[in-house]
Amino acid sequence: MESFHGSAVGGHSGANATIQRLSTVLYWKGLKKDVKNLVRECMVCQRNKGDKHHPRGLLQPLPIPETVWSSIGMDFVEGLPKSEKIDCILVVVDRLTKYSHFIGLTHPFTTKGVAHIFLKNVFKLHGLPSNIICDRDKVFMSLFWRELFGNLGVVVNALTSYHLETDGQTKRVNQCLETYLRCMTGERPKDWSEWLHLVEWWYNTTFHSAIQTTPYQAFYG
Repeated sequence: MESFHGSAVGGHSGANATIQRLSTVLYWKGLKKDVKNLVRECMVCQRNKGDKHHPRGLLQPLPIPETVWSSIGMDFVEGLPKSEKIDCILVVVDRLTKYSHFIGLTHPFTTKGVAHIFLKNVFKLHGLPSNIICDRDKVFMSLFWRELFGNLGVVVNALTSYHLETDGQTKRVNQCLETYLRCMTGERPKDWSEWLHLVEWWYNTTFHSAIQTTPYQAFYG
């Protein structure tokens, strides 16, 4: 159980995700109860995970996309300690399958540079989306960014601050990403860049209750 929960493969996932991953290869009577007890008592999880509560008030979420990678969310995770000259992560999420890419960046980065990285890491695999959901970061609000994607036929939807019904999904991915890195590199925080490829694999192969499968299965079958 510890290997499937606390290793780089498990990523200190929650009880449901750990049960799904473990049950693909093992079974014993009381498996679910044992895993739930292990996760509840895990000291690494208690130190690094924040409290969660149901959203307050009524939400008006965006419509569900009809095809994969037709609607994506983009955001930056900043304020990280410099690791191999990288101190920022560009997060790109497919809103339908939850499939995500985590791309390391170095400050200061320009709008043109981020657009080039997007084309190299996302466009080459999935093509252009119909619309992009993003916050009001100066990169996404710049004239170059909006004109570039406008000319390509992509609608850029900038959200209103603190309205998580628009980019709440991207923020949730950010939270999962940050929690994994804290759990795995808490004692060596400057080594987090070496874990980017592992955290992307872990996230995309972890069971998601919202889609009742893993993002990898939802996208590739």
